[in-house]
Amino acid sequence: MADLPFDEAEYRGRQSRFLAQIPEDNVVLIPTNPMATRSNDVHFPYRASSYMLYLCGWADPDAVLMAEHGEDGWSVSLFVQPQDTLAEIWEGRRIGVEGAVAGWPIDEAHSLDDLSDVVEKTLARNKGVHLIQKLNDGLDSVVNSAVTDKSRARNTFGKGPVSITDPSSILDEMRMCKSEAEVGVMQRSADLASAAHVAAMRATFAGIGEWQVQAAIEGHFLGAGSQWSYPSIVGGGDNATILHYHANNQKVADGELVLVDAGCEVNGYASDITRTWPVNGKFSEAQREIYELVLAAELAGIEACQVGAPWNASHKATMEVISRGLIELGVLDCTFEEAMGESLDGKTRQFFMHGTSHSLGLDVHDVGVTRPNGEGDGRLLEAGMVLTVEPGLYFGSWRSDIEVPDRYSGIGIRIEDDVLITEEGPVVLTSACPKSVDDIESLVGQGA
Repeated sequence: MADLPFDEAEYRGRQSRFLAQIPEDNVVLIPTNPMATRSNDVHFPYRASSYMLYLCGWADPDAVLMAEHGEDGWSVSLFVQPQDTLAEIWEGRRIGVEGAVAGWPIDEAHSLDDLSDVVEKTLARNKGVHLIQKLNDGLDSVVNSAVTDKSRARNTFGKGPVSITDPSSILDEMRMCKSEAEVGVMQRSADLASAAHVAAMRATFAGIGEWQVQAAIEGHFLGAGSQWSYPSIVGGGDNATILHYHANNQKVADGELVLVDAGCEVNGYASDITRTWPVNGKFSEAQREIYELVLAAELAGIEACQVGAPWNASHKATMEVISRGLIELGVLDCTFEEAMGESLDGKTRQFFMHGTSHSLGLDVHDVGVTRPNGEGDGRLLEAGMVLTVEPGLYFGSWRSDIEVPDRYSGIGIRIEDDVLITEEGPVVLTSACPKSVDDIESLVGQGA
C-alpha cells in the first residue's frame, strides 16, 4: 500500500458498504475535483474530492473511480494520469497506472487516455449509472450521450443505461459517523489547530495587524506539513462582529479583542476552532462579562451533545444560557420566553445570529442530512458523529437595525470546539486549545 492514512481494510470496508446499496446492473462513476484557474495559467492549490479521498485515498488531479459488478462481485477501478516525462518535468512526478494498481485499494487501474473508450463499453453492459456530475465535463458527455441514445431507442430490455442517479447521498450518510481510525486523524488535526491558536495568542500584541495573526496561525499549519481547511477569519474590534469577515487587513488597537476562526486539514480531515482574546492580554470588565457568558453557553452546548439527543439540542442549550445572561446584563428588557422565541427565533437572535453546530469531517461543513426537510429538532445524535459547538455574541457599533448597548459596543466573541459524540458522553477533540479567561490572559503576548 502507498503511504495512505488508513489501511486497505478501512477503504475496502467503505467501498463494500457503499456498493451494497447500488443495484448490481448499475455502474458507478465518481470523478475527483478538477483543477481551478486562479489567474491566466496559474492554478489554485489542488485539493481532491472528499468522495475520492473517502473511497480510496487518491489525492492527485483528474482521476475517476469506477465500480462494476461482475461474476465475482464488485470490481473497483481507477483512471489516473499516465506517466509522461515532459509533463512530469514541468509539474512533478506522477504515480501512473502501475503505481496506482500496486499501491492503492483498487482492483484495476487505467490511463485517463482510455477513459471514454472503457466507460462507453462498460455503460453498454449496464442498465443504469450512478454518477456525480459537473466535475468532469468529458465524462458527463460520454454518460449523457449513452443515456440519451438509449432513451431514444425506447428499448429498456436491451443493453445500455436508461437512467443516471447521483450516489452522493449514500456516501454522505456513510460519512456522518466516523470510524475509530478517522477519529484518530481528526484528533491530530484538532491538536495541530489547537497548537496554532496557542502560537497566535503568544505572538499577539497591542496594535498587531490581523494579517500577522493569520500568518502566525497558518505558518504553524504549513510548518507541520498541513494547510488551512478554510480561509482563516481574523477580526479585530468591530470586525469581530462580522461573521464571515475575510479581509484580515486592519490593525487591532490596544484594548480591543481579536476573534480568530481557523482550522487545518490532516489527510483531508478538517478541524475548526474559534477563540477570542484581548490583544493587550487583559480582558476589560465589559469584555469579560460577555466572554464568560459565551463560554458558559458553549459548555452547556457541549454537555447537550449526548447520544440520542436531537441535533438541535446544542443550539437550544446555548440559546437558553445566552438568553438568560442577556436579560441579567440588561441587554434585553423582556421575558425569557420572548428572548428565546417560539422557534428559537426570539430577541436573543439580534446578537446571536447563527446556528451552534455543523458536521465536521472531510469537509469543514461536512455532508449529511442533520435536519430532514429543514424542520424540527433534527435527527438524533449517534456515536461517531463529530460536530462543532460555537455560540457567539456580536455587538457591532456599525449596526443601525438594532440598539447596541454602549457598554458592549464593538465587542464580538465566539468560542468554538470540535466535539465527538460517544456513548460515554461528548469528547472535545480541541480540548488542548485554552479558553478560560485566566489561561488566555496568561498566554497572550508571551512569545514563542
